[in-house]
Amino acid sequence: MSFSLTKIRYFIATAEAGQVSHAGIHLGVSQSAITAAVQQLEGELGVSLFSRHPQGVALTAEGARFLQLARNIMAAVNEAMRTPLAEDMKQSGKVRVGVTYTVAGYFLPPYHARFARTYPRITLELIELPREAIEKGLVDGSLDIAVMLVSNLRNRRSLAHDTLIRSHRRLWLPVEHPFMKLETITLADIAREPYVMLTVDEAKKTAGGYWRPSGLRPKAIFTTSSVEAVRSMVAAGMGVTVLSDMVYRPWSLEGQRIDTRNVAADIPTMDVGFAWAIDRPFAAATKLFHDFLNLSFHGAGSAPGHFR
Repeated sequence: MSFSLTKIRYFIATAEAGQVSHAGIHLGVSQSAITAAVQQLEGELGVSLFSRHPQGVALTAEGARFLQLARNIMAAVNEAMRTPLAEDMKQSGKVRVGVTYTVAGYFLPPYHARFARTYPRITLELIELPREAIEKGLVDGSLDIAVMLVSNLRNRRSLAHDTLIRSHRRLWLPVEHPFMKLETITLADIAREPYVMLTVDEAKKTAGGYWRPSGLRPKAIFTTSSVEAVRSMVAAGMGVTVLSDMVYRPWSLEGQRIDTRNVAADIPTMDVGFAWAIDRPFAAATKLFHDFLNLSFHGAGSAPGHFR
């Protein structure tokens, strides 16, 4: 088995874009090159990484698991390329990092651990807060930087941001659901089904943003701040939901299977990234943390013009 980093990079781009054509545009390569690379990767792994639909592609259960591994592979490669050249390995200090619930539970832990190994003298103080409190902390200086859902960011006048990943929102449903046989699923279809509504990290408000223009509303049978409760209820057949790929797992805590399908609607992505105060320069340790995560996802360091 001979993996190539190009195939893995193309796979990650396709998973994040949800469409091969969009991945090709993002990477600056042809759609056929993306398709060939993904097909070769599927052949080498012996599994299907994507299911194909008229609206694009969706990760299979195996694809969702491999996406996490693929991101770790690319992050490790980027780290290996950066580490021997770094002159700042002995940098010390503390970075006060505001994080939202979803970021703390489903995104940051492996990168936090890798950063701690790379920069053992820098302490990351993680502080979980709701978005409003994070934005206030960045402005008043009680936080140095935040890793949060930047798609929810409100104070864009005082705060700058970088996006690390865009996580697509898809329909979650039990594997025996009749929708599994449909080629196209619309919000009108979903509105007829029992719906489990997540509230954490403003998920309910975000859902309202794309339901309202349709003139429809989900038939919520239960509202909860627990992603795991949503997962268990969907897997048990109590209802369906629309949530992001980042928090998707193919199994509930009880071991019941969950699948995903694309929705034929203009549903925004859930974007995870950095936020910081525009008028406050980064301290050295904060800049290293920013550059480290940027490198893990984009293979580049500082965004030009953001630092003084």
